[in-house]
Amino acid sequence: MQGGPDVHPIPNASPDLINEDLAPARERNWGAFSIFNVWTSDVHSLWGYYLAASLFLFCGSFVNFLLAIGIGSLIIFCLMHMVGIAGVRTGVPFPVLARASFGIWGANFPAIVRAIVACFWYGAQTAAASGAIVALLIRNESLLQFHQSSHMLGHSTLELICYVVIWGLQLLIIQNGMETVRKFQDWAGPAVWVMMLLLAVYLVVKSGGFSFHHTIPMDVLLEKTKDAGVPGVPGSFAALAAVAAIWVTYFSALYLNFCDFSRYCPSERSLTIGNLWGLPVNLILFSLVAGVTTIAAFNVYGEVLLHPDQISAKFDSWVLALLAAITFAVATLGINVVANFVSPAFDFANVFPRQIDFKKGGYIAAFIALVLYPFAPWEGGAAHFVNMIGNTMGPIFGVMMVDYYLIRRGLIDVAALYQEHGEFRFGNGWHGNALLAAGVGILFSSILPGLTSIMPSWWGVYGWFFGVAISGALYYALRTARGAKPVPA
Repeated sequence: MQGGPDVHPIPNASPDLINEDLAPARERNWGAFSIFNVWTSDVHSLWGYYLAASLFLFCGSFVNFLLAIGIGSLIIFCLMHMVGIAGVRTGVPFPVLARASFGIWGANFPAIVRAIVACFWYGAQTAAASGAIVALLIRNESLLQFHQSSHMLGHSTLELICYVVIWGLQLLIIQNGMETVRKFQDWAGPAVWVMMLLLAVYLVVKSGGFSFHHTIPMDVLLEKTKDAGVPGVPGSFAALAAVAAIWVTYFSALYLNFCDFSRYCPSERSLTIGNLWGLPVNLILFSLVAGVTTIAAFNVYGEVLLHPDQISAKFDSWVLALLAAITFAVATLGINVVANFVSPAFDFANVFPRQIDFKKGGYIAAFIALVLYPFAPWEGGAAHFVNMIGNTMGPIFGVMMVDYYLIRRGLIDVAALYQEHGEFRFGNGWHGNALLAAGVGILFSSILPGLTSIMPSWWGVYGWFFGVAISGALYYALRTARGAKPVPA
């Protein structure tokens, strides 16, 4: 039976598997514009800019950069659309969809892994936003002295204060659930586009003009990229392939839980339009602006500045610097709410549906991000951090997509996802095939390349892809070997 979003309440649903937030979506008011702004909110952040600018250095020229980012963006569109369609058709969030492949209790494994990743990113994005505010404040001599002289928990006291303030502001956005999230990201994403363009135009004018000719010398590029763990010299085929792979991996967490948003989409057509404009078109244009800004900033200041707050801190105008800091902070709030609050809110709620709802799940994620701040595990190179986080996600994605498209052919009994003794109970609620396949995939995508020297040095760059392929193939083999037959088309 093909379930749908109007099946509510679910017949024979277990109270340990459902609450109002986990039930299939009943309101479908996230049209193409809202889906588009999911991506503007997700991409237009300080970390998104930092990654795009960092990857620009590996390409050696604008043409190479647009080629690598363009190919990567098309791959992202295809992968995200696969997950999005599952959300539209079933109306369920990611941890509930995961029950179809991992079992009604086994789904807590991918849900908790995704939630932990979200907590790391929540802290990273909050730190980036607070850093933009700090960069503005230390233009004042007194605050600069305070920043340099007072320290707490491994950071300056000023950094700690700004982090806590930004951290708290994000909690206000989700007070009224997903509808508030939609309204916030519908204006936050476009606002950042305006600021990014102003930043690029300001620097281009200040540099006396712009050419697409790469003006950053090769010796500077080599120095800036020598410890990034990316194979090949800037502009080589190996470097370009790595750029595309890292760009794809950056979105690895949202490949899992994009259905948290697409479930509110009224049709697959709206999803397609929103994804088309929000992913390949928006990603390429945003990356282009990041590249233009990086070159113009080098021409103006004589150094490679990868963080937008580093650039805005050099502005002569206080007004421009203030506008930039506020906009970047808002942008980062946008991506945190979209990518790193919504997912763990549903993920933690899935573990204890009776005790935890959407708000409580989000508060738990925010608290973990606050606890992580003194340790700052996100500090370091952008490429290293993205690969470390992303590679754990690939195997889960591989299992879920093979199950949904190759085993079930896109047909799921939605009601059974909420029934304790239904189709998805498997072995006492845990599907051994899925857990084994995902575990083997994580071993090869993340554990072996991260903790040993067994794998070649370039393996980690493509770890997400290896994880998807290994876990997906193993899961399909285990399912078919044990008698599972694909659902007739």
